[in-house]
Amino acid sequence: MKQNKNDISRREIRSVTYIGAVINIGLSAMKVVIGQMVGSLAMVADGIHSISDLGTDAAVLLGLRLGAKKADQSHPYGHGRAETFTGGLVAVVLVVVGGAMIYYATIAIAKDEVTKPHPVIPIVAVISIVSKEWLYRITKRIAVASHSPSLYANAWHHRSDALSSVAVVVGFIALVFGFGHGDQVAAIAVGLMIIWIGVRIIGDVLRELTEGAVDQATIERVKGIISENSAIRQWHQLRTRRVGREIFLDVHILVDPGLNVIAAHEITQNLEDTLDAECTRPVNVTIHVEPDIPALRR
Repeated sequence: MKQNKNDISRREIRSVTYIGAVINIGLSAMKVVIGQMVGSLAMVADGIHSISDLGTDAAVLLGLRLGAKKADQSHPYGHGRAETFTGGLVAVVLVVVGGAMIYYATIAIAKDEVTKPHPVIPIVAVISIVSKEWLYRITKRIAVASHSPSLYANAWHHRSDALSSVAVVVGFIALVFGFGHGDQVAAIAVGLMIIWIGVRIIGDVLRELTEGAVDQATIERVKGIISENSAIRQWHQLRTRRVGREIFLDVHILVDPGLNVIAAHEITQNLEDTLDAECTRPVNVTIHVEPDIPALRR
């Protein structure tokens, strides 16, 4: 069951990432060429952002490939953290892209470069907004369902591209109303937004790398499954952590002290099977069986 979940998740992640790459190629070419033709700094920056999306798409696919490697002697818990690292890499790219947009827009303002409004700008921007927002939504849905940190970061990369196109439209409107630096100010606003998103994702990655527990909703679900097992009289010392898309947890359970080893094993196997079936992400369980005696109760 666990392997089947992993296989399904990998197929979905791979498919949506390839779709994103195709869209990014088309958008980046259109934005850069048209942006240079009409002299729109925000649109050129937007196009470069779309090009950077291709790099993060490649990073997601690489992390997926490395993370799919089976556990071995050097990595007994598997290679799931490869996806976590690629998620961090995508987030760093977001921060760099946001910083570059702010830098070049600030230089343009300092040089008093004024962009003239062109009717093709909002048309291209709207195409980008619609396509990238759609891509963000389907990518995020698969990322949440598969609990993929790298795909989640890439989803926000798509959303940041849509937001940068929104800023292009805002800048165009400002230009129409006579504010000559509207294009550059819009680029700065987008840059700040992208940096904020990147920093937030980096925080999530660091939380996993420092052995942070899984989300509270999953913990409550695990507690409920253990408590619903009538053969388990009491339990304690539940610990959880994430390794990429997988959950690793261990728990101590108290059972009837009169049970033989076979019966105790059946209880643990049943608990493992239930956790694997009820949780949406792959679960790796270590269960410590203890006799239900007063000295061990907590």
